[in-house]
Amino acid sequence: MADGVADAGVDESWLAGETARLLRFAEGARDPVGGYGRQHLHGGLIGAGPGGGGACELWVTGRMTHVFALGEMLGHPRAGEFVEHGLAALRGRLRDPVHGGWFAAVGGPNSDDRKPFYQHCFVLLGAASALVAGHHEARGLLDDALDVVERWFWDEAPGMPRESWDRGWTETEPYRGVNATMHGVEAFLAAYDAIGDPVWRDRALRMTERVVHGFARAGVRGDAIRGGAGTAWRIPEHFDPGWNPMPEHNRDHPADPFRPYGATVGHALEWSRLCLHLRSALGAGADGNGAPDWLLADAKSLFDVAVADGWSVDGATGFVYTVDWDGHPVVHERMSWVAAEAVAAATVLHQVTRDVRYLEQQRAWWQWIQEHLVDERGAWHPELGRDNRPSSTVWTDQPEVYHAVQATLLPRIPVRASVARAVADSAAGSPSR
Repeated sequence: MADGVADAGVDESWLAGETARLLRFAEGARDPVGGYGRQHLHGGLIGAGPGGGGACELWVTGRMTHVFALGEMLGHPRAGEFVEHGLAALRGRLRDPVHGGWFAAVGGPNSDDRKPFYQHCFVLLGAASALVAGHHEARGLLDDALDVVERWFWDEAPGMPRESWDRGWTETEPYRGVNATMHGVEAFLAAYDAIGDPVWRDRALRMTERVVHGFARAGVRGDAIRGGAGTAWRIPEHFDPGWNPMPEHNRDHPADPFRPYGATVGHALEWSRLCLHLRSALGAGADGNGAPDWLLADAKSLFDVAVADGWSVDGATGFVYTVDWDGHPVVHERMSWVAAEAVAAATVLHQVTRDVRYLEQQRAWWQWIQEHLVDERGAWHPELGRDNRPSSTVWTDQPEVYHAVQATLLPRIPVRASVARAVADSAAGSPSR
């Protein structure tokens, strides 16, 4: 890895060791039947038996293929074998041989033959990262996934994705979501960085402009709902098919792991970071030329409001999961992925702006992560309660290590459109696109 990319805010040798430890833990998610599944909190495939594991999930398999591709470029032992294992499942076990596309989950009692965009994004991400890591046969998988996105998910008129379909592509869900859109931005940037086709970068820009510079900038006014003041930069997550916000969606199920009620603090932090990856893809240099000015400005605003809403706001340290439209905490649990995205966003903002306040914030958050999240018996605790002790309100298992691995890598790599390209550039010691 290249030295001196950015001040990590934490000892870089610890970061490197933590990356390796997380990758070793992730090896336990391998299902010998094919693909990857969720693990018990301290390791071991859930549902594993003599013939294999339990449910093999598309989003988990795609993410694990991606992180092992990063590990391979870092020199992690046998990481290439784990990449190939993921690619094999994406070509075979998880693929629908009749209607095309990929099943959400196969095996075990929770098989799911729906075709969600969210899960398909991780086919793109895994294939793109594998291609960057040197698995040239992944190009065919990536091209096939892009064709599926083009045919079934991309909606040109709004410049946004459709949410999901049934198995036969006959009925689409009457819901649109910003969580899936966000991972679409990540996946499209990864595809762009892998094959260089600017259409995917430009679509990532269209989605980001609509969500960040449109929905987030306007915000959802609390007084339109329950008499509160409201503010900008709290991202509405849920929409009807016409992309009209549904701010009360899942109010009776606020702790949903994928579609929670209210504003999701971690998603604002993740969007903040993605704005800067997109800015890099558009050719922004130190002077910002090549990208619209709002990408950096909006990244800062998203970050600032998310930190003000989420960090240590309920009498204890840590980031809350969600807030209402007036910024009051709704779900107080501390998710490890939110903390990972917090340090990741602060890292990239510091790298782009050199503003010392971002460095100071990430130092404080890394200390909190080390004190409360890192579990030497497994990966990071997926969830803590308000008392900063392990809880299971949202997550009862360990789904993957993707957020944590990327958080440990970003302080040691340059800002690029994709994490995979940044790792490849850093490992080669030479700049790229």
